Formats: sequence, structure tokens, C-alpha cells
Amino acid sequence: MKLREPMPELAGATEWLNGQVTKDELIGEKPTLFHFWSISCHLCKEAMPQVNQFRDDFQDKLNVVAVHMPRSENDLDLEEIKKVASEHEITQPIFVDSELKFADALENQYVPAYYVFDKEGKLRHFQAGGGGMKMLEKRVNRVLNEVEKA
Repeated sequence: MKLREPMPELAGATEWLNGQVTKDELIGEKPTLFHFWSISCHLCKEAMPQVNQFRDDFQDKLNVVAVHMPRSENDLDLEEIKKVASEHEITQPIFVDSELKFADALENQYVPAYYVFDKEGKLRHFQAGGGGMKMLEKRVNRVLNEVEKA
């Protein structure tokens, strides 16, 4: 997916945990951060406290949606997804993408991966891998500052 392309529909979830959101609910008011993770991904679990910090620090300014993307058959166990989500305090909505429909819509092949969309729903930043949380924070802040200036 290229920068400035519009957010795809949030279609194809095999399950939603912690509530469901739609594209229409995410666009207009504030930017959105999608973070892809998997129960078998060690780097995802290491990054989760920082993602949760974003969610908590910017709760009034930023939508945060978790996307569980399986990497193997073992990642399809819904009870295990719920257990790991609870252990890592993932309280934001979780799009369980067991059929990779949303991952395909974003052309995403990575966990962890982060997509930042501005309030109009245009892609502003993409990042994959476990490092670079400072860069992610910078990009999120840039998009948040645009909202405040508008």
C-alpha cells in the first residue's frame, strides 16, 4: 500500500475482540494506528507495552486498533489469542484476521507492523519490525499535530 492511499474497509474479520469498529467510525475525528501482531511473535509481545502506552497517552486523540495476523496454524486458536491479549493488556479492539483479508487489503506481510492513517483516512506511515518505536512515535505525533493545527 502506498502513502496517501485511503484506508481499506475493515472487512473479513473472523472475530472481533474488545468491541468492533468500522472504517466510518475511524475516519473524520482523529488519526488511527493499526498494529499487526501475532501470538507466536516474540517481537510483537516485546513491543506491546509501548503500543499500549500510545493507546493510553493519546486515548482522546488517536484510534488504536490491534490486528491479529496468524503466521501458522497454531496462531488460529481463538482462546489462545484471547489469553495472550489479556496477558499483554490489549484492551483496544482486536480485528482477528485469520483469513488475512485485512492484511491483504493493506498488502501487509509482517508482524509486528504499524500503519498510521490521518483523520481523513489516508496512509501516512508504515513500519514493520520490532525496532523503531521512536520513529513510530514521531510519525504519530506529526499526524496528531496536523489535527491540532487544523
